[in-house]
Amino acid sequence: MLTSKQHQLLHFIQERLSSSGVSPSFDEMKDALGLKSKSGVHRLINALEERGFIRRMPNRARALEILKSPDQGPATNTNNVVSAPFGKASTDRVPVENDNSVEIPLHGRIAAGTPIEALENSDSFISVPTGMMGRGNCFALEVSGDSMVELGILDGDTVVIESADTARDGEVVVALVDREEATLKTIRRNGQFIELVPANRDYQTQVLESGRVQVQGRLVGLIRQYH
Repeated sequence: MLTSKQHQLLHFIQERLSSSGVSPSFDEMKDALGLKSKSGVHRLINALEERGFIRRMPNRARALEILKSPDQGPATNTNNVVSAPFGKASTDRVPVENDNSVEIPLHGRIAAGTPIEALENSDSFISVPTGMMGRGNCFALEVSGDSMVELGILDGDTVVIESADTARDGEVVVALVDREEATLKTIRRNGQFIELVPANRDYQTQVLESGRVQVQGRLVGLIRQYH
């Protein structure tokens, strides 16, 4: 059973594929569904993929295939495979594909300090080694701040995140607070509360009611550039 938003997004993608053969951008999806940010589109796409309605082609972060619709059942039209970007235009660079690396979405900045908005930019991609990928869908975020330095996560690093809505105590996660602000912290549960623990003694642990925190993904890799 799909939610109304999932159903609406699936039909919107189908209509655009049928009319133009090109998937709508994240901005177009956001506007069509009346969402406040593209992070909501990202979560809806993940949900549709988990339920078997769409599929992102292996090692091709910008290719989308519709497998079935709630009204018509399994799709048989192979023209539903789209290699155009989810993002702005087909003039963007073509993703690099080989046996050693894969391109994943780069969604913007994530705070390792005071929480800031994250998962807003879905039009950029980054190439990462295949061995760094988790078992599920992955995306990348640029780290802003120094609250995780004692775990070797520095300001300006790029972290690779495996999409997930659960995590074990002690894992480093992207945590969404009050559905508005995201931060990169170690998660720890304490009764009815969740603790978001920094790795810098200059910062304090955030203790929040469990209902205020949503896990968005788990840290699986880190990329650092030396200049």
